[in-house]
Amino acid sequence: MKRNTSVCPITNTLNIFGDKWSLIIVRDCFAGKHTFNQFRNSPEGIASNILSARLSHLENQGIIKSITSNETSRRKHYRLTSSGLALYPILDAISEWGLKHISGTEKRIEVPKA
Repeated sequence: MKRNTSVCPITNTLNIFGDKWSLIIVRDCFAGKHTFNQFRNSPEGIASNILSARLSHLENQGIIKSITSNETSRRKHYRLTSSGLALYPILDAISEWGLKHISGTEKRIEVPKA
């Protein structure tokens, strides 16, 4: 893990979630998606190479963990860790802000509390 160059919690958090794809993957985990293909098939259309990089990054940061499927040793399932689960209120707040302040947004995915 990269050493922090700042003591600012916002700066250090953005070092983990400073791109749109990371939080979309976390959102999708809350919405019940757990496999590479499920993430790739989200309506935002993440490219496979970016998805692979973000899954690896989130796993290295302790936000998600991968579990090898019993069906085949090649298929991984991704689950939120306790650190990842703690992101629920943040995603909910971002969603509510977007609904209130960005015209044309819709609450499409109800993110259940885990």
